[in-house]
Amino acid sequence: MTDAPPAEPAAAAAPRHALRHRDFRLLFAGGSINSLGNGIAPVALAFAVLDLGGDAAELGLVVGLYALTDVLVTLFGGVAGDRFSRRLVMTGSMLAAAVLQAAAGVSLLLDRSSIAVLALLGAALGAITSLGNPSMSAILGQTVPAETLGQAVVWRRLGSTSAAMIGSGIAGLLVATAGSGWALLADAATFLAAGLLFAGIRVAHEPAPPGASLLGDVADGFREVMRHTWLWLLIAQALLYHLVYGGVQGVLGPIVVGDDVSRAAWGYALSTLMAGFVVGGLVCTRWKPRHALSVGVWFLGLTAAFPLAIALSDHLAVILLGAFLHGFGLEIFSVGWDLSIQENIAPDKLARVYSFDAVGSFVARPIGLALTGPIAAAVGYDTWLITVAVVLVASVVAATFSRDVRVLTRH
Repeated sequence: MTDAPPAEPAAAAAPRHALRHRDFRLLFAGGSINSLGNGIAPVALAFAVLDLGGDAAELGLVVGLYALTDVLVTLFGGVAGDRFSRRLVMTGSMLAAAVLQAAAGVSLLLDRSSIAVLALLGAALGAITSLGNPSMSAILGQTVPAETLGQAVVWRRLGSTSAAMIGSGIAGLLVATAGSGWALLADAATFLAAGLLFAGIRVAHEPAPPGASLLGDVADGFREVMRHTWLWLLIAQALLYHLVYGGVQGVLGPIVVGDDVSRAAWGYALSTLMAGFVVGGLVCTRWKPRHALSVGVWFLGLTAAFPLAIALSDHLAVILLGAFLHGFGLEIFSVGWDLSIQENIAPDKLARVYSFDAVGSFVARPIGLALTGPIAAAVGYDTWLITVAVVLVASVVAATFSRDVRVLTRH
């Protein structure tokens, strides 16, 4: 009797697409709907303040107060995401945000609003949404198998940026035809829908070790950040980016483009910026450079194109091109950045690391928003916009001197 030939090894099954996994679909849909509202809200808020008689300085203070509370509460959001159920943290923050944004919209529709009312409601909104944001990023790896993590990172960002693009595109038309109040109510509806979708996610929760303190958890997250040179260095670069660029998008852009072209044109510009994000994300579905973080840092240089276009041209096509290049370059970086964090940080510390990323990135944004109006008025809007572009390029060159940034590779 002859021996039977050895059996052929079974071919490895191709991993299922990330969107084939139920929990990721819910995260994808909820995050995309939330981003749709996030595309509407900045345009609606900016013109609500201007219509109430506010100027550049008052607009900067309103959006700066939102950013300040967002930063102050984010660290606690990171601790909550690592200690409690991330699903419940996300759901609760979305539902509470829906109530607050609805209140802002109704106050405008009933002519009972003021700059102070919008500032206070915006501050509360910034605080409540920052509780859930770290969990929305940290839960990603729990919704898909490890072999599809990179794909999930790209597709989640694609969904969010595509939705934000649509939101920004219709924001100007909503404000022009229905008014800022109805636009804010539309944003409230997106918070509600996102919360209901997040409530359906079913992933395991690992509670914090017994006896862990709040400050101890925060300190543990800080130590994890400082262990990785590429991590804290690029967080510092992000701090500089938001310090100088936040006022371009939050304050000067609506004023300069609104006056020189039209209010609707600013909505189109933000929509085109989001289109740059989408195209960048689509490129990342096919292009997977080994040194994704280093490549992404170089692409950040394209972010200088938007403030330069606003400063140097009053032609809509030029402004839209600058916006597109800004979004495209930033998205190439963001995919490599997000994947680097997901692959190199322990799962039980992810929410805290994401919270430090957000705090480090945005802590200076309220200062930039508050100072942009007075500084730009003193030196000239165009001069300040060009200065911002130079700072963005210089920060890219400085970051690439770090060996840790240059050699980090994808898993």
